Amino acid sequence: MQDLNLRHLYHFWVIAHEGSIARAAEMLDLTPQTLSGQLATFEASLGNALFRRANRSLQLTNFGQTVFGYADDMFETAHALSEVLRQPPEDRPLRLSVGVSASIHKLIAYHLTEPALELEREVRLNVHSGDTVELLRRLAQRELDVVLTDRQPPSAEASHFRSHRLGSSSMSLFAAPALAARLRADFPASLDLEPFLATSLDAPYINALMNWFSSQGIRVKVAAEVDDSALIKVFGRQGFGYFAAPTAIRHEVCSQYHVEHVASIAEVRETLFAVTRARGSHNAAVAELLRERPELED
Repeated sequence: MQDLNLRHLYHFWVIAHEGSIARAAEMLDLTPQTLSGQLATFEASLGNALFRRANRSLQLTNFGQTVFGYADDMFETAHALSEVLRQPPEDRPLRLSVGVSASIHKLIAYHLTEPALELEREVRLNVHSGDTVELLRRLAQRELDVVLTDRQPPSAEASHFRSHRLGSSSMSLFAAPALAARLRADFPASLDLEPFLATSLDAPYINALMNWFSSQGIRVKVAAEVDDSALIKVFGRQGFGYFAAPTAIRHEVCSQYHVEHVASIAEVRETLFAVTRARGSHNAAVAELLRERPELED
């Protein structure tokens, strides 16, 4: 960047857009001679010609096309930024980049992010789903503003982050109507060797659920392991097995996926956290996400 003259790059970009030095000079309020000299200086600094003359017009060389592509991206972005900066600070859109652990149920993730979108000020939301460790790395590097997760950061990294408890829900079991009716009879013994749809992710509630199955003497027959909570519900709707989801979203799960509630398990809970950098954030949208959610408590 120290060797790149951005003013010369901008003038080159305008010339390329206008197709002639005369029209570009008029737009930039410069003399054609001055602009031509600047272009020659810029080409000399790059060590390559950016234009060739053809029929009294300027045409980009292959090298010039490459430079123009980058310049086009840069100055279009700069123009968009300029438009935003012209707005009063209170009217500028808030940018909110949220990392969502893949092990969190999608309906829960929506409920957690929805309040930020209800602010009077416009919020431009970017959501990234993935492994919690990778999301925390991106949070530390300021690529994300907050991470929504079902676990707290490792103790070795606790000093770099601040963890905010958002809510806790017991877990419930769901299944397609015919299977649900069978499982509700003589519950929980009815679960023995029935097909179970498990998440392949290392979700804390899955470990707790497996311990609960063991305490009840239930032999678990895993019909499928799926790393997408929404896809598990689709398999469940088709009758391939029963699955677990937070009781807090019981009605939405039943309505959206046409399944039925089998039972709630008070001993197995999912606790949700919002993790921010230790120094916090002045972003009003982030502050909205950090509030505890009574509606997530069952």
